[in-house]
Amino acid sequence: QVQLMESGGGLVQSGGSLSLSCAASGSIFSINAMGWYRQAPGEQRELVASVTGGDIPSYADSVKGRFTIHRGGAKNVVYLQMHSLNPEDTAVYYCYADIRDSNWRAHYYWGQGTQVTVSS
Repeated sequence: QVQLMESGGGLVQSGGSLSLSCAASGSIFSINAMGWYRQAPGEQRELVASVTGGDIPSYADSVKGRFTIHRGGAKNVVYLQMHSLNPEDTAVYYCYADIRDSNWRAHYYWGQGTQVTVSS
């Protein structure tokens, strides 16, 4: 089993910054990708940013230029730095990991979610 432990989030004023981190632990053969989704009340969960095992990032158009994702530690930790936050960024942010086993089958895991609230 794999566990994802998130930290960060909280309340910030519009224009401010926050950072999130997520550490994967447990039985990990290979991490194919890690990233963050978010879900606002009444909305569908959307992909915010992800980074591949080769450290190639990708971003939703709504956060490009404001958010930065990168991996650290023994590559089992993913960080999301969020700048120029606005109220539309308010949501529960969920870390996810695409973990591959020795047969390269994909297994997806989720963090418990962390609240990000941006006040106007």
